[in-house]
Order: sequence, then structure tokens, then C-alpha cells
Amino acid sequence: MAEEENKQHSQQRHHKRRFDNRRPNSVQGLDNRESEQPNRDSDNKPKNIPQNTTKENYSRKEILPNSKGNASVQPNQNTRNKNNDNRQHSNSHVNISVVIPLLNEEESLPKLTAKLKETLAVSAREKYEVIFIDDGSTDSSFQVLKQINQKDNRFKVIRFRRNYGKSAALAVGFAEAKGEIVITMDADLQDDPKEIPHLIAKLNEGYDLVSGWKKKRHDPFHKTIPSRFFNFVTSTVSGIKLHDFNCGLKAYRKDVVKTLQVYGEMHRYLPALAHWDGFRVTEIPVTHHARQFGKSKFGFSRFFKGFLDLLTVLFTTRYVKRPLHLFGTVGTLLALIGFGTDLYLTIEWSLGKTSLSNRPLALFGVALIIVGVQLISFGLIGELLVKNSQKNAEYSVRERL
Repeated sequence: MAEEENKQHSQQRHHKRRFDNRRPNSVQGLDNRESEQPNRDSDNKPKNIPQNTTKENYSRKEILPNSKGNASVQPNQNTRNKNNDNRQHSNSHVNISVVIPLLNEEESLPKLTAKLKETLAVSAREKYEVIFIDDGSTDSSFQVLKQINQKDNRFKVIRFRRNYGKSAALAVGFAEAKGEIVITMDADLQDDPKEIPHLIAKLNEGYDLVSGWKKKRHDPFHKTIPSRFFNFVTSTVSGIKLHDFNCGLKAYRKDVVKTLQVYGEMHRYLPALAHWDGFRVTEIPVTHHARQFGKSKFGFSRFFKGFLDLLTVLFTTRYVKRPLHLFGTVGTLLALIGFGTDLYLTIEWSLGKTSLSNRPLALFGVALIIVGVQLISFGLIGELLVKNSQKNAEYSVRERL
């Protein structure tokens, strides 16, 4: 009996030893848990660090003991405030977008930025963005803009590889803008940011585009006199009565900038383009300052190019869907003049008062008839092309219910 009891006791101890060997490590080390560091895993990393915390961010944080004696991660107060500010600037709704094309304006940018911050803090209630378009500057403008962006990420910068022109800069800025209201202005400090609230107030009266009118200009006469003539012709041809089409300070509703197609040198005619698309356009007098730094980037040749662009705008907007109205009108007029001239000479010849062989006017009349018929033919061909492409027609829709 004693032998059997000893044998049974030996088997029980052997079975217990086998069970202990099969237990997981977490169970085996239960007795030694008090000697280990709290909340540490096999890689010696705190277990309560958030998964999205990078090594760089973790180095900026402080590990403080909590009420239970365990280590807890607390972000540095300065870093947390800075991150919150960045999130607010990048994720909050944008009320106003300011698009500013520029070329070699390094001296004007710091002062312009300060004025914009002061004005937009009230007008946009801090919910704004400023988009600088560096149109191939050769000075230190981009370095200045880079410093401005590092201090406040609401001031964005787009840099072109070369100079493409103001229209290209505006087109890129319009595509980038997220605000419900878009303001355009020049970077040379001649446009006053304090006029932005006045432009917005006029928009709120029911208009879609408000253009500035430099009623008292601080420019030399060789710019003001041709500009007045240019504005008069443009106003007459476009049918919209404005005093200053080319003022850089304008306010747009978001629908306008997302609808207009700006290319070439069409920035001069944005009010006319908007008017022909059915938007409501007006203007208000704005303050104009003398240039403080640098010199003007536009020469006298811009007025000749401007009139050529006016013809382009006139044709591509008012007659692009009805080419026969343009070519047919001109062609019919020339053909009638030519026909009347030849009819008059024919009557004189039949009465024996003249000889057609020594009258060059007869050939001129025939030439007018031929040119007129050709223009009418161009119009008919254009109508055929418009009809075939009518399925891709685009129309400006104001609203849907």
C-alpha cells in the first residue's frame, strides 16, 4: 500500500511539471511581473502611444505619470497649439479667396501681406486663403513668398517655370480657389485691400461680379489717355457700361470664376465675358495708389493687342454659335455695294454716257460681289459645323429646383 501511494504521488508531480511547461509565457512570467517596467512590450515602447504617432512627433511629447502610476503620453503644449492652428487653417470652410498674380514684386509682398491679414481678419472672419501666382519672377519674390507661407499656411504660392502672362495666372488661381467669394488684385500695392469690404457689400446687393473703377488714377498720362479710349470702345462694343475694364481689383462669386474661360489676354474682358454669360455685373469707385516699388510690367503695345483680343472675344462669345450672322451680314453688305456700283455703271453704259472698258470702278464692284458671296459661304459652312457640334453645347445655368 505504501508503495502504491508513493507511485501515485510521483505521477501527480510529473503531471504538474508537464502542465507548467505548456503554459504560455505570459502565465509563466506572472510571478516576476512586479520586477518589470510597467506598460512596456518586447520592443521597449510605451503601449499607450497612439498608432499614428511618428518617431518625430513622439520626440516632441512628454511622458508623465498618471494617477495609477503608469506612464501616459502628453503632447507638448506649444506643439499641440501649433498643430491645432494648422488644422484650423487647412480644414475650415473658406469664405474668401484672394488671387494675386505677380511678377518681380519682392519689395511689395511683405507690406501687402500685412494689409491683407488686417482686412481679411474682419471681412472673412479668419476663414480665408490668399493664392499668390508667381508668373516667372526673376527676383527674390518666391523666397519672400516661401517665408510668408511658412508663417501662415493660408497664404499659398503657385510658381510658374516661366512667364505665361496674367490671364494664365488668373486661370490657375481661379481653378485653385475654394472661397465662396473670389477677389483679384495686383501685388504692386496700387490696389488697396481696404476696398475688399466695399466690393463684398456690393456683391451682396445681388450682383455676381463687381469691378473696381480707378476714378482717380495715379499713373502717367501715356497710360491714362489710351486707357480711356480703350475702355470707351470696349464698353460700346460689349454693351456693358463700365469705366474701367482693366482694373485688377474685382470681386466675383464662385460660380463666375468656375464658368469663365480665361486664356491669352482675356483678363481685360472678364466683365464683358461674364455679362455675355448672363451674370450681373457692376462697378464701384476704388482707391488707387501710386506705385511704391519697381516699375510697370506693361508697355504701350498692350493696347494694340487689346483691340485684337476684343475682336477675338466678340467673335468667340457672341457669334460662335451663329457665324452666319457675322459673315453673312458683312458679306451681304459688300455684295450689295458691289452690285449697286455695277448697276449704276451698267445704266450709264446703256445710255451711252460711259464705256466700261476704261472704268476700274466696274472691276471694283465685281470684286465686292465676289468677296461678299465668299463671306456668306463661310458663314454657311460655320453654321454646318455648329449644327454638328450642337450635342456638346454648354450653357450657363443659374440654378435648378
